[in-house]
Amino acid sequence: MREIHFNVFGRLIALVGTSGHWSAFRLGSDGKRRPAEFIIPSFLPEEDLGQYLADLFHESATPSNREVVQIYDNEKH
Repeated sequence: MREIHFNVFGRLIALVGTSGHWSAFRLGSDGKRRPAEFIIPSFLPEEDLGQYLADLFHESATPSNREVVQIYDNEKH
């Protein structure tokens, strides 16, 4: 199972699954994960996940949180 985490304008998001089928979760400061209220389209290439999240949540950007950054990938650890 693949797991990738992103910091999306200050929100922590985990994507879990395989290329072509991802489940999205919000990561809480309490260590719990909750199902996110959005889907990742199955046609979206893996290398475009960060840009998709940026496009989806761009209204959440602030001067102190203005980027989407991949912070974890279990295939690279």
